[in-house]
Amino acid sequence: MAMQLFIGGACAGRRDAVAKRFPTALWKRLAADVPFADSHQALAANTPLAITGVLEWLRANLGSADTETLRQQWQSDMTMLCQRADQRNAPLIIIATEIGRGIVPMQPEQRQLRDLNGWFTQDAAAQADQVWYVRHGLMKVIKS
Repeated sequence: MAMQLFIGGACAGRRDAVAKRFPTALWKRLAADVPFADSHQALAANTPLAITGVLEWLRANLGSADTETLRQQWQSDMTMLCQRADQRNAPLIIIATEIGRGIVPMQPEQRQLRDLNGWFTQDAAAQADQVWYVRHGLMKVIKS
């Protein structure tokens, strides 16, 4: 149970779902100026770690590097974070916001954010052992 991804829209109940499923979890909000990989410092043995703030973190990193460089970095960071979580027997939970539905924004930076978020969640889903979609407070396993 190295990594689980909970994805859904704003106010869909993702945090409540994680809190119910992992009542002893530590919570870490990604900081805009801190690399994703630094989340490993919050890992505690035998304690789930729930990571939030992915969308805000991506927004803060828009333009810091080209898209491919950012994507390679977070793929590498996720792999390392999963390995460290396994070593500490600490389930890793990532809570991501779905923004790929609806109207495509006109502003280029908003479109880029939408793309980055989509790629991030694709990469997280590929590495996750389980992926949960949360909507209206209801959870559905979409990868097990």
